[in-house]
Amino acid sequence: MKKLAVLFASVMVCGMISAQLKVSIMGDSYSTFTGSMPRYYDTFYPNQFCGVTEQNHQWWAQVIEKNGWVLEKNDSWSGSTVCCRGYNHDDYSDRAFVTRLNCIGAPDILFIFGGTNDDWTHEPFGDYKYSDWTKEDLYAYRPAMAYLLANLQKLYPKMKIYSILNDGMSDNLGESMREICKHYGVPVIAVDGIEKRMNHPTAAGMTKIAEQVQAFLDAEKK
Repeated sequence: MKKLAVLFASVMVCGMISAQLKVSIMGDSYSTFTGSMPRYYDTFYPNQFCGVTEQNHQWWAQVIEKNGWVLEKNDSWSGSTVCCRGYNHDDYSDRAFVTRLNCIGAPDILFIFGGTNDDWTHEPFGDYKYSDWTKEDLYAYRPAMAYLLANLQKLYPKMKIYSILNDGMSDNLGESMREICKHYGVPVIAVDGIEKRMNHPTAAGMTKIAEQVQAFLDAEKK
């Protein structure tokens, strides 16, 4: 009887482990942390000035821990834009979200935390376009964001996608993200009141992001 109980417990534990959801992150500097992402990607964290010195300070690490999930891939690159146009009108094709959509592993859930640098570059947002994208289209936020979501849904049809909207963004960025995400049925989690230094979340800011993401996830379950 004891052996049977031990065997049953082992099966239950194995089942729980195999059932853990895998989570990937596609982001910019806000989601970076050295050691959690490809080595050649630019990173911002850990950062002593912001007080984010351990990986468990990161917003996504807190959300993953809270839900008992596992990190599949952190594909975050500091300074990256969703589209292929970056600061000083430079070509960011090497780091753009649209060229990294094959780098997220095989997650059950994907959090996209981007658009901040697209907003800060002050480049034209382009037109809303949901098909027949050209190479030139991918150098503007609106068509690039649509291209990103369309192709992610095509490549990973069973994956759940969430898009996180940073606070302090222009109305243009916020409205554009919401409109495009609505078209693809992707929830937008808008965070606000985030404590920052050098325009980046502090440890307290990271916790605030995690709490607001978690509150959104909890509300979805009701």
